[in-house]
Amino acid sequence: QDQGQGSFPTIQGFAYGEEMTFSNVGQPMLNYTSCTWHPELKFPMHQETGFLRIKPGTGQVCFLLSHNFGLTSTEEGTVEKQSLRLKSVNISRMSFAKEPAVTELQRTIEMVDESTLHQVVLMATTKTPLTRHLEATYKKVTDE
Repeated sequence: QDQGQGSFPTIQGFAYGEEMTFSNVGQPMLNYTSCTWHPELKFPMHQETGFLRIKPGTGQVCFLLSHNFGLTSTEEGTVEKQSLRLKSVNISRMSFAKEPAVTELQRTIEMVDESTLHQVVLMATTKTPLTRHLEATYKKVTDE
């Protein structure tokens, strides 16, 4: 993946590296993992894992995610042509997660070509309205 960029009104902008993995085990869903790291120092940053479920015979999808900072999210949306558009319908958090709380997520994942994905994530918290948070371009590294 090329270096991603993150920003939010309450924090300093940052760069990150990320690897996303989608895999299929024969069910009508894709298993998903994402690991991010600091581009120079290489220490791990955000991680999430979950499932991209597809309603058979439709363009409806649901992205079920668990994030390593104590959040779970259910994002629902549609696949149209080369674009996946999702919006949170439920966000839960562990009792000792730090403030401010995430209140909304929106993401768009677009297939630019056979080996390139582009993702934009918007986020709202209890202190900040919906704002662009992350943007990254991913290059396919294997055909597994």
